[in-house]
Amino acid sequence: MSTPFPPLLDTARALAQGQTNSRTLIEQALARIADPAGEGHNTFIKTHAAAARQQADTIDRHRKAGHPLPLLAGIPMSVKDLFDEAGGRTTAGSRVLADAPLAQQDAPAIAYAKQAGLVSIGRTTMTEFAFSGVGINPHTGTPANPWDRAQRRIPGGSSSGAAISVTDGMAAIGIGSDTGGSCRIPAALTGLVGYKPTARRISTQGTVPLSFTLDSIGNMGRTVACCWATDRALSGNAPLWTECPTADRVTAPRLGVLQTYVLDGMDNTVSATYQATLRRLEQAGAILHDVEFPDLKTLPHINRFGGFPAPESLSWHQDLIAEKAALYDPFVLKRILRGKEQSAVDYIALMQARQNLITHARTLLHEYDALIFPTVPVIAPRIADLTEDTVYTHTNLLLLRNPTITNFLDGCAISLPCHTAGTAPVGLMAMQVQNEDDRLFNTASWLEETLRPVTAH
Repeated sequence: MSTPFPPLLDTARALAQGQTNSRTLIEQALARIADPAGEGHNTFIKTHAAAARQQADTIDRHRKAGHPLPLLAGIPMSVKDLFDEAGGRTTAGSRVLADAPLAQQDAPAIAYAKQAGLVSIGRTTMTEFAFSGVGINPHTGTPANPWDRAQRRIPGGSSSGAAISVTDGMAAIGIGSDTGGSCRIPAALTGLVGYKPTARRISTQGTVPLSFTLDSIGNMGRTVACCWATDRALSGNAPLWTECPTADRVTAPRLGVLQTYVLDGMDNTVSATYQATLRRLEQAGAILHDVEFPDLKTLPHINRFGGFPAPESLSWHQDLIAEKAALYDPFVLKRILRGKEQSAVDYIALMQARQNLITHARTLLHEYDALIFPTVPVIAPRIADLTEDTVYTHTNLLLLRNPTITNFLDGCAISLPCHTAGTAPVGLMAMQVQNEDDRLFNTASWLEETLRPVTAH
């Protein structure tokens, strides 16, 4: 694995102090993408080498001349192949959109990120149409998890390339989407921090939709501050040094330890790591309360007809399927076509059930700084072990189960690495209700600082 970039704000500070320049960062990223011994060919479907170099040179000239620049100016980001970028084709990891019209403008979230100074280094691979938490793509290739390259384990998805671009130093931050865990799952499986915001805070315009109801725009980085700064940028609010979340803004956080639904099916590694994490948090002063949320057990029944993604994706794909069904990943096509199983009454009942759960979650969470539980219950399996459809389906549902809770509850959540350095990556998820993002970032900073002596890589 190539050496990753320093955390985002450390890189910003080094640029501001003249210890490096943007062109150097861009060249490092491009060299790592092009390395024939690396995972660049499975991670990027396209690079923006010429444009990135030109932007870097312009930023370096302005910085040398003493002109004021945004905090993140000149730092390379990767962009999931789900977002429009002006002049490029958004294919969403699929052959189906190979002849789609070129985008006329950047998606608003990407435009905001660029206004904040981030430089798009290229477009990353993903599960076709973002419809899987595994991260495998038969069309573009699947980047291997850096923890165990010899065994070629899954990176997690659907933002698979976004994660590997960060772990392997091909970008300082990865921009992705999160409809049911697509930023948090790969973060957990690869040892990164992954953020899913309150959905309405960041525009989903200019993206290929999976679920109009559940889609949100997230990111993955090396630290909580990385995700915070990028989240601010994506929402159109320039990050400022003085606003960065810090551990000292939280004293003895009250953490609800979720007991219902999320602990089933844990493998031995995740179980042992999670229990050790809870002990460390309590020893550091956190107030831990076991929390039951029985209504979560109804989620499989509520989503028995494919939930929101099936009918909402089918409404977008139906004409394409009529013309190009043979070009789809069969697993993805099967999931989209489940949208035919829902009637209008089923869909309305689904919306009502969701609102009821959201109301219950607000009551449950109001007294806690965060609700915590394992991001996913298993470590990353081998790509070769997922060729059977039944195994793939079971693994996919298992990976999605815990993260999807946040999307269904319209909340915000972050996945933090909690494993001992050098061992299989395991993620700890902290969740809050909608619009409590700032509070969650402060709590996550405390969690990160508390776990750092063990997890530091």
